[in-house]
Amino acid sequence: MFEENPVNQKINQITEKIIGCAISVHRGLGPGLLESAYEECLCFELTQNKLEFDRQVPLPVIYKGVKLDCGYRIDVVVENLVIVELKAVERILPVHEAQLLSYLK
Repeated sequence: MFEENPVNQKINQITEKIIGCAISVHRGLGPGLLESAYEECLCFELTQNKLEFDRQVPLPVIYKGVKLDCGYRIDVVVENLVIVELKAVERILPVHEAQLLSYLK
């Protein structure tokens, strides 16, 4: 768990709002749609909750000191603090976890 300091408190508050937005979208749409539909609706909810965000943020790969655009995109970055990676799958698999951990490197 995070140590309690102002930045971590802010991250926790933002994360709570994001989770609330995601739950609202899932309740409204249910399962079975494409990730792009959930992303669009989540961004609508984030806007309604006055959260700033960027969508489809390019993430270059650094190889031998050179930035290479390999097509990686972070779905949503909220308040420049929280990465949101949307998945429209039955369950989260290790490959999904590895994808997110790669973004954090």
